[in-house]
Amino acid sequence: MNFQYHAQLFDHMISAVLVISREMQVLYANQAALTLLNTGLNQLYRSHIDEIIAYSTVNRDKIKGAFNTHEGFSEPDIEICLHDERVLRFDIAVTYIELNEVPCLMIEAKHIDQQMRINQETLQLAQQHAARQLIRGLAHEIKNPLGGIRGAAQLLGLSIEDKEHIEFTEMIITQSDRLRNLVDNLLGPNSLPKQAWQNLHQPIEAVYQLVKNDNPYNINLIRDYDPSIPELYIDTDMLQQAILNIVRNAMQALQEAESKLPKIRIKTRVARNEMIHGRKEPLSAVIFIYDNGPGVPKDIKDTIFYPMVTSKSDGTGLGLSIAQTLVEHHNGKIELESRKGRTQFSIYLPIIKHGVTS
Repeated sequence: MNFQYHAQLFDHMISAVLVISREMQVLYANQAALTLLNTGLNQLYRSHIDEIIAYSTVNRDKIKGAFNTHEGFSEPDIEICLHDERVLRFDIAVTYIELNEVPCLMIEAKHIDQQMRINQETLQLAQQHAARQLIRGLAHEIKNPLGGIRGAAQLLGLSIEDKEHIEFTEMIITQSDRLRNLVDNLLGPNSLPKQAWQNLHQPIEAVYQLVKNDNPYNINLIRDYDPSIPELYIDTDMLQQAILNIVRNAMQALQEAESKLPKIRIKTRVARNEMIHGRKEPLSAVIFIYDNGPGVPKDIKDTIFYPMVTSKSDGTGLGLSIAQTLVEHHNGKIELESRKGRTQFSIYLPIIKHGVTS
């Protein structure tokens, strides 16, 4: 093929295009690929693919087979993790070509991550709203009779003369209170945030100090902050609780899995043009919380933020649900990406101009 001519066309494509040799070295990348990888062709040329991609769900056997059979293939919804820890999703098409009589594969990758995330977020929001409405209805139906049971037990206790029997009415009252507290926790925080202009790293540092002093499993805690993030209009206590719930969830997962060299990393960065609840935010602050544990089980991955959903042997399933509610009080969102060896929670918070609070 006349690659010089085609290369000019490839540079005008939205899809990323890579050409690799049998030795898995990059021989060409179009402009979309260079922008995605945040590098230049001179830096990328002859780099091994493993120097660019830390992890991928692409079947390597299919890559080798394409060189042997001279036949291409396509795979939908491929997950790729870059060395800068970005996780992206693509539909890929692989074509066998010869470049100066050298066998090569041309890989065209169509970025589907943004639209998938928007669709997934819309679906999750609808499901979570329906779940919360159901819980509110159940809570109302449970709390009313609980109040009657508790009141009746109190009156019964006043009329019992045998002290040995009073313990039974006290047990009814205690268990009624326990169930009422459980229902209140299911409903989540209902107080309005007390927001002020604060440094985002203040609640993160508070969480770091808390978990550093309560770390029996000796988990390595790493901080990676972006000092350029401006002050945000936040409720520090609420945000601290949300971050703490996620970090403790990660610590419990690492401990239960008895992970070797357990690690949690908290990183802050600025994201541009992020979609949050159907609105494109020009700038957002992002708190990434990574762990190198076993990953979230697939059967609960889509419902992990629902109340009472947990993979922990002694968990309540309320921590992540509460964290999401607290972040939503800040017009933000939480996203989850998980596979074996890496789980990432991302908290997105819109950056607004100082003094603008609505």
